[in-house]
Amino acid sequence: MPAIEYSDIFLEQFNKLSKDIQKKIRKAIRLLTSDPKHPSVRSKPIRGAKGVFEVSPDLHYRMTYERLPSDVLRLHVVGLHG
Repeated sequence: MPAIEYSDIFLEQFNKLSKDIQKKIRKAIRLLTSDPKHPSVRSKPIRGAKGVFEVSPDLHYRMTYERLPSDVLRLHVVGLHG
């Protein structure tokens, strides 16, 4: 199972979200680390950003990550999907 690394921006954005959304994001992270192809994760590559993927914890929020060579998932940003 890959380790998780959080960017400072991700943590700052995450801490501003409601507890309900934080709970959904934590669940998405757990699923992502255990089974990145799980249908609930809805992980897909971001066009034009090589190696960066987006995950949809719900219909309104998105978070981005990349898988580093050392089997680490680096979470970049999280917030409303625009």
